[in-house]
Amino acid sequence: MATTTRYLDLPDGRLAYDETGDPSGPLVICSPGLGDLRSTFDRLAAALAADGARVVTTDLRGHGESSAGWPDYSVAAVAGDLVALAGHLGGHAVLVGNSYSGSAAVVAAARAPEAGIVLTGAFVRDHPPGLATRPQIALLRSPVLGRRLWTSLAWPSFFGKDKPADFAARKAELTRSLREPGRYAAVAAMMKPGRHRATEPLLGDVRVPALVVMGTADPDFPDPAAEARFTADALGGDATVLLLDGVGHYPQTEAPELVAPAVAEFVRKHA
Repeated sequence: MATTTRYLDLPDGRLAYDETGDPSGPLVICSPGLGDLRSTFDRLAAALAADGARVVTTDLRGHGESSAGWPDYSVAAVAGDLVALAGHLGGHAVLVGNSYSGSAAVVAAARAPEAGIVLTGAFVRDHPPGLATRPQIALLRSPVLGRRLWTSLAWPSFFGKDKPADFAARKAELTRSLREPGRYAAVAAMMKPGRHRATEPLLGDVRVPALVVMGTADPDFPDPAAEARFTADALGGDATVLLLDGVGHYPQTEAPELVAPAVAEFVRKHA
């Protein structure tokens, strides 16, 4: 199925996005986590498009083919990008957010309700880093060393027991992208402490349906299953949880054969 890359010009920069599927189908907008690219949704997007959806995958501001040098990389700013993109495309979208973008999807849904939200490995509150991880975070925020550590150690470690078949190609793509000027500066800016502090109070303001997808081997959470249940319980709308055994921080990439049917059903029901 054909994929078309387009761009949305905003006051502070340009967002790159791909569109595939039925132009008259329900709109699904997928946004990746920090330090990742929209290609993380390739297999999920193909499955949703085959199910009749109009699927859009976008790069975060500062990442991939979106422009660099934005003045603000906060969750609220990314949420504004999602709201703007949905409005540009006609609105009433299902927002699929992974990790950092999951936080942004919550803020976007509280600010300008869409058809629903799907949160995969999503941060919706801050977890204070332990003593062992604080030095790692400081290193990851350094301009050159941080980029090398991210692509060689950090990003690969967030996957579960079984890496996707295209892992090597995706790692090479991400490494090339983050070498471009300004790219890793965006990643480091999104690692600031307290970045999800404003999201948690908005969970109860979200009145649209939600699907919370979490891998039980997600290393970003002390207890991934408990975090998924907390998120679903705190959301103000109807929320369900999909737990994936042995899957890490990127369910849409690691287990698309399990995620796609659940998301497709969610889209058919709510969009």
